This record gives sequence, C-alpha cells and structure tokens, in this order.
Amino acid sequence: MASTDMIKDLYSGLRYLIVGFSMIRQRGIRRFVALPLTVNVLVFGALLWFGGDWFAGLLEKYLPTWLDIAALKYTLWIVFGGAMLLIAFYTFVLLANFIAAPFNGVLAERVEQTLTGNKPPSSGRVLAVFATILEAFLSEIRKLLYLLVWMLPFALLMVVPGLAVVIGPCWLVLSSWLLALEYIDYPASNHEIRFKELRQRLRKRRALALGFGGAVVVTTMIPVLNLFVMPAAVAGGTALWVNELGRGN
Repeated sequence: MASTDMIKDLYSGLRYLIVGFSMIRQRGIRRFVALPLTVNVLVFGALLWFGGDWFAGLLEKYLPTWLDIAALKYTLWIVFGGAMLLIAFYTFVLLANFIAAPFNGVLAERVEQTLTGNKPPSSGRVLAVFATILEAFLSEIRKLLYLLVWMLPFALLMVVPGLAVVIGPCWLVLSSWLLALEYIDYPASNHEIRFKELRQRLRKRRALALGFGGAVVVTTMIPVLNLFVMPAAVAGGTALWVNELGRGN
C-alpha cells in the first residue's frame, strides 16, 4: 500500500509542473510572469554569449595549427555544449532565482489567489516588491547555503574513479529534492512558513517532492522550454502547496 502511495505521489508531483505551465498562460497571471521570464532570458543569454565567446577564444589560442580541422572543432564544441548544459543547469537556476526572488513571491501570491480566491497572510508585504527585496534575497542565501552543504560532498565524490556510476543517480535525486524546496518555498514564505518547517513537511511527502523536483530537473535541460521553467515551477509549486502542504491538508 505504501509503495502505491509513493507512486501516486511521484505522478502527482510531476503533474503539478504541468499545471504550472498551464497556469502561467492564464489571463491575470501572464503579466506576473513577464519579469521572471525576462530575468531567465537575460541570464541564460549572458551565460551562452560569454561562455561561447570564451571557448572560441580558447580554441583559437591553444588549438595547434596542425590540429585545426573541422571535425575536431565540431567534437570539441559538442563536448563544450554538454558541459554548458550542466553549468547552465546549476548556475542558471541559482542565479536566475536569486535575481527574480522578489518577483517569484508576487507570482506565487497571484497564483494562490487565483486558485483559492484568497490572498496569503503576507500579501500586504509581498505586493510592495521593493520593501521585500532584502527578505527575499536572505531567503535565497539560506537556500543556497543548504544546497552547498549537500552538493559539495557529492561534487567531490563525483571525481573519484568508479563512483560516478553510483553518485550520478544520487545526484539526480538530490537535485530533484533541492529544486522542490526552491520553488515550493515561495508560497510557503507567503504564509510565513520558515525554510526548516517546509523541509519537515516535505520529508513527510518525499515522493511528492521528488516527482515535482524531478520534472523541474528534466525540463530545465530542454532548450527553449527551460526559459519558462522558473515561472512554471513557481506556479506549480504554489498549486502543490495549496492542495497538498498548506495548513489543513
């Protein structure tokens, strides 16, 4: 019975990201998506521009003339592209969320109001975006520190020969857990739920969190679609909070 509930929660978590993509297209919510989406495009574009320019300069400077053949360059660019996907996944997600944190709180508030007809308790403060910037940034710093505590040991173990095969799946699970915390924290914060309490609630519904976070991980790696992941994840995380984790659930 427990395994059946876990499978159900995994599927429900995945479905909430789909709900998020649907909600950000709704009238009354679309305008609150504009700022997070703009941040996404600017950050991602900057990473690609500077990364590509840096790598092109590197090839020109260090690739021997006698190795300057098209096939080798294409191969190196493919390898670089794969590395950029990994770098973009972590750097882009962290940086974009850090910059867009105050606006994501506003988006979460509007999504919750659309779903329930009621504003969260802190709506008076959240709507005053500039008054909450410091609070939002401090929240992102707390999440970043929590992420580093877990991810640094995994990153070190990844370089140990033979362990990558084992650590890889564990890394995926950890990434799913961390991204679930990242995006569900926005509606939770609107209800003045501390990050520690949110972790406690999600531990009781681990499969739900991993299903949602896993869906975010996968879509973050899909070109073009990944530009819309952040607002969709905020909206989906808010729907998940309202239906599954809020008080009374």
